[in-house]
Parts: sequence; C-alpha cells; structure tokens
Amino acid sequence: MTHCELSIAELALSPSDLYREMGYGNQTPDAGVVREVEALLAQVARIARPRYAFVVSEVDLLAGGYFNVGKLIRSQLGGAEAFALFVATAGVEFEAFVQTVKQQGDMVQNYLLDAVGSVVAEKTADRMEEALQASLEPRGWHHTNRFSPGYCGWSVAEQHQLFRLFPTPAPCGIRLMESGLMIPLKSVSGILGVGARVQKRDYACRFCRQPNCFRRKEQA
Repeated sequence: MTHCELSIAELALSPSDLYREMGYGNQTPDAGVVREVEALLAQVARIARPRYAFVVSEVDLLAGGYFNVGKLIRSQLGGAEAFALFVATAGVEFEAFVQTVKQQGDMVQNYLLDAVGSVVAEKTADRMEEALQASLEPRGWHHTNRFSPGYCGWSVAEQHQLFRLFPTPAPCGIRLMESGLMIPLKSVSGILGVGARVQKRDYACRFCRQPNCFRRKEQA
C-alpha cells in the first residue's frame, strides 16, 4: 500500500476552487464572502492533514464478480491489466474541526466548511492520481479516470469489498459504517484501471443519472 499525508499548501487549493463548489461558477462573490473564505482557508491550513492511500491489484476484480460496477464504469475501465483501489480524505483533524464549529452553531462557517472539505478531498484524490501515475511509469502503464461507489450505477454498498482490499481496516484513518458511509465524511474512495492500453477519457456525464455528482459541478 502506498500512503501519503499532505499539507493544504501541497494541494494548491485556491479560493476560486471553493467559489465553484459553492455555486458561483467562475464569478467572484461579494467582498464579505471573500474575506470569510480566505480566513477559513488560513485556519484549515493550520489544522488539516489530508491523506491518501492506494493499492494495485492484478486480480480481475470485474470478471470475477467481486465488484458489480455497472455497464458505464465497466466500459471506462476496458483494457485494464490491473486495478488501483484508493481512498483520499480531508483527514480526521479536519473532521474534528468541523464538529467543533457545528457545536458553536455558526451556520455560515458550517456551509463554508462543507465546501472546503469537498474540495480538499477531491484535490487529495488528484494528488493520489499523480503519485499512482509516477509508480506506473517504469512499466509503461497509464491509468483511467477514477470512479467511486455511489456514482454511475455502482452501489455504495460495495465500499465494504473495496476496503477489504487494503491491508489495514481503516486506511488513512477512515472508518466505514455499515451503510457504506465513510468517516471522516469528507473522504472519497474508488477504483481506476491501469495498464499499457488504458487512458483517461472525458467523464460520460451525459449518460449519468446522478444529479449532484461533483463531476457535473466541475463541468458547469
């Protein structure tokens, strides 16, 4: 298993990332929101310790029926010679900070932290992809897009099968609830195909029925 702890600075996180997550698109919100976001980012930078981990399995996890990812994801993973399973999280420290703010009853801070956590988790997964690709290059391999349980027709219940492929029951400190929910909440997990013949493609959002997918937000 490859595991890494990052700083917020290493994520190259910018206020514009948060504005998009908050629904502003490419527009800048008013000065009051900008000040709130910048102050909160400074706090989060002192507290958060995002983490990612991945493992590569050369077992065919699709043909053997281990995962039932659905037709859309299966088509995107076509040609894979192996599979990378990953988790990425904003971290237990960030989760503790969120709980403290919730107890204080600051609804604005709660809203902003929800956006921050989502962006941090996805940016951490981006860093995971970079590290994965670096590990594949000596073999001349590439990787596909990443896909997560709960999206594109893949049942969130299969989180349990995914977590069993890690050598520790709580990779990066992430605990899995019976429902498949991850704690810390701002965590992502999933699968990528790897091999000499695979490639990253545009996400097939026009075929997806998940209205609140983060990929739709990115493309809005």
